[in-house]
Amino acid sequence: MANPVPSACCVVLAVVVVVYAQRHSQQDSHTQYERVGADVTMKCGSMDWDAAVTWTANGTDIDESHLNGSYLILKNVDLSQSGQYSCYEGSSWHLKYQTYLKVGTPPKEPVLMCRSNNYPKGFYCSWHLPTPTYIPNTFNISVIHGTKDMVCEKDAVPKNRCHIRYLQLFSTVKYKVTLTVTNALGKNFTTLTFDEFAIVKPDPPESVVAKPVPNNPRRLEVSWQNPSSWPDPESFPLKFFLRYRPLILDQWQHVELSDGTSHTITDAYAGKEYIIQVAAKDNDIGTWSDWSVAVHATPWTEEPKHLTTEAQITETTSASTSSFMAPPTTKICDKG
Repeated sequence: MANPVPSACCVVLAVVVVVYAQRHSQQDSHTQYERVGADVTMKCGSMDWDAAVTWTANGTDIDESHLNGSYLILKNVDLSQSGQYSCYEGSSWHLKYQTYLKVGTPPKEPVLMCRSNNYPKGFYCSWHLPTPTYIPNTFNISVIHGTKDMVCEKDAVPKNRCHIRYLQLFSTVKYKVTLTVTNALGKNFTTLTFDEFAIVKPDPPESVVAKPVPNNPRRLEVSWQNPSSWPDPESFPLKFFLRYRPLILDQWQHVELSDGTSHTITDAYAGKEYIIQVAAKDNDIGTWSDWSVAVHATPWTEEPKHLTTEAQITETTSASTSSFMAPPTTKICDKG
């Protein structure tokens, strides 16, 4: 007679596999968005209110105290309750309903900024939300120049930026930029209206270098380059603003320069380390750039001289002689 134990084991294993497959089958699945602090009710698909069901959250059984019949009730939800919720029929573990709960907030008014750092080629607009929503958001931007709609070409990186090409230079017609943000829980928007000239702001000067001037203990030579993003410095020249201070003081000294990319500081404190930065601006329009990367430099200092006077030599010789001691001698006595 054959041993029935292996057959029984196979049956049990088959039942476990079937239950597992039923429990994890994908039926009636979707995503549900809810606000932080909301009360959430989930219905178990087409199951009757009084049907026997089991709910899980991310694979963990939910206590029956959260059930109202077959409905799952979540009070005052928070971000930690985002996840996959599943409802199974009775003890059969047949999956009847599944949803991915995403808890978040509707968007607040977005922050929008438009700037031309490569005048006269065009300008870009960038944006962000003042606070996270914890759920996906969609941004749409529209640009109108007078009555003409313009295309804002979105960058691949960063994703929250797009570029506008100037079609007409020196235009007195204002631009109107509107940014709308939308998610599953709401929407919001903000609008900017500005003149072409008002948003011109160069990038900071580059390659700033500060060096001491030989034999001049109060001078520092500072040089820099135009920002590489500024396309035509000859037709649209920049002016510069230099600031500098010794590290021992908090107060800056300033120099505005109408042309050139170098300046000699003539009132530095001898022997003191300085911190130096430069900003740029179009000669006629726009605003000053941010400050360049800070550089450090110390004015030239005279190296100490070696002692060579006759008195110093005599003093040194005397000190050496007085400190000299003859080696001890051994007296040999004759035996008579």
